[in-house]
Parts: sequence; structure tokens; C-alpha cells
Amino acid sequence: MTAFRLAPAVAEAFPDTLIALVTATGLRGHEPWPHTTTGLEELERQLADGTWHPADEADPRIEAWHAAYRSFGTNPRRVRPSVDALGRRLAKRRTLPRINPAVDSYNAVSVRHGLPAGAFDLDHVTGDVVIRHADGTESFTPLGEPGTVEHPKPGEIIYADATGVLTRHWNHRDAHRTRVTEDSTRVTFVLETLHAARDGDLLKVATEELQGLLVPHAGQTAVHYLSPAQPQVTTGT
Repeated sequence: MTAFRLAPAVAEAFPDTLIALVTATGLRGHEPWPHTTTGLEELERQLADGTWHPADEADPRIEAWHAAYRSFGTNPRRVRPSVDALGRRLAKRRTLPRINPAVDSYNAVSVRHGLPAGAFDLDHVTGDVVIRHADGTESFTPLGEPGTVEHPKPGEIIYADATGVLTRHWNHRDAHRTRVTEDSTRVTFVLETLHAARDGDLLKVATEELQGLLVPHAGQTAVHYLSPAQPQVTTGT
């Protein structure tokens, strides 16, 4: 089991934060996930016929993340929150990337609901995961760039474990080490909002949707919620 913690300084700065943690064990990433495939195709059809479009930076869900990024010194138009970048890519290319079933599932849920999402392969996480401000000494190797090492700026919000940084700029980009592949069998998926009072119900709907996509392809799943009122949870099934 892995503990996830929200550092006190982050909880104080963002007191309405709510983070859903969906943990799946016995995940089977090599088999077809037809519901995920259908969901991706349906989003693309709705975009094509004009009945739906992804949230953009004028949407309050995205604007909240832009404001958060600016508060810790990141320019959100140069380094975009994951859901913003994904929505922009979909709007431009009219299609979502196909990575693998688990990643495709959280991408579909993220862009459908306008909420950042990510995931960590727990077999490559060391110790607890803490959402905290960086001190500038941490190391980060970006997804897809195994030969690159970056150092977050002091004050930037990161996900970090005992080895290094798992996500930079809160949710901009994940680390290569804990990336989710077809071979990942123990994964914690993350969905986030900074405005639980406004979007908490939306987050819970999105969480149920993601869990529903995972259940047919996992041995077990479990959901936990992290917030300033509940700043530590231990994931497990």
C-alpha cells in the first residue's frame, strides 16, 4: 500500500482542493478495453458534430488551474495544466491520442469533465507520495525522456516520492519512472479539482466513470479522497 499526503502548506494555499485516488490492482492492460474505445470515439464524434467541445481557458475549471499555476510562478500559457493541453490538442487535431487502455481511459474522463487526471505505476513508486512545494533540489525525468533530468523551481507544486518528482507543476507532466504502460498491474489514478464546493459532485461523477472503465479489467479497485480535511490516505484494495 502507498500513502498519499497533501502537505499543510498546499492545503492552506488551496483550501478547497479535492483529489480522487482510484487504485486498481491486477490490471490487465494487454486485453481489449471496448468501453474505453467507445468512449474515445464518442467524444470525437460529438466534437465533430458540434454537440460538445472541450473546456478551454475561459472555462472556470481551467481558469482555476491557470490561477494556481501563476500563484507558484508558472506561466500557464507556456506550461499548461494537463487537462488544458489535452483539450487544446483534441480541439486542434479532432482526435485524442491512443497510448494504452489505462492511459486512454483517464484521458477520456479528464477531457470529458474538464478535470486534470494522471496515474502512477505503484510498482515504481518508492515510499509515500506527497503533494508539496518543491525546494529546488529534487530531480525529475520527464515522460518519454529517460535521459533528461530537470530540477523544479523552489515553490513549484509537485507530486514527489522518496526517490524524486512524479509530476511537475502539480499536473503538467508526469515522470518517466512511474509511467503507466500495458504491463502496469498496480496503478493509482488521480482526478483533481481546486474548487470542491463548486465541482466536487462533478469530480465524483468523473471518478465513478473512471472506476467503471477499470473494473472489467482489474482484480480489484478502490476509491479514496484527499483534501485539507483528510490530508492523508493509504491506497489499497
